[in-house]
Amino acid sequence: MSDFPLSSSAVITPAQPQDLEAIHRLIMALAEYEKLGHEVTGSVEDLAQHLFGDRPYAEALLAQVDDESVGFALFFHNYSTFLMQPGIYLEDLFVLPDYRGQGIGKALLRSVGQLAVERGCGRLEWNVLDWNSPAIAFYERMGAEIKPEWQLCRVTGDALQDFAQAN
Repeated sequence: MSDFPLSSSAVITPAQPQDLEAIHRLIMALAEYEKLGHEVTGSVEDLAQHLFGDRPYAEALLAQVDDESVGFALFFHNYSTFLMQPGIYLEDLFVLPDYRGQGIGKALLRSVGQLAVERGCGRLEWNVLDWNSPAIAFYERMGAEIKPEWQLCRVTGDALQDFAQAN
């Protein structure tokens, strides 16, 4: 994917290993925005392994303005058994508050969509917090269908350990 220039001075680029500190900083800013900072347990080293290690689990795009990272999209492939096609799951999309309203979020989201099309994916999916009405409105304006009938299921930490060993 080539750089994607915007009407502002922002540019969207695929993340590189030298961007790890910036990605971590943006993840922390996202966690604080969502009032979930206490849930962040990973490190820059974890990100390095998972984004650029022997078996990458995710990818990221960065939005940069004047060489400053101001937003990111982190995503990975999934698979639809009904479509029988790969898809992309957008784990996080975030733009620093001072840079919102400039088309940066839209450019990040469209860039992930372009990758999905280029890679032959059947769909692009993500979750949004039910209280985040600005994000919901933004996604709907972009053409996303909010699926209220679907509920997220999650098992983490000790519960995951117990889950994996259940008889």
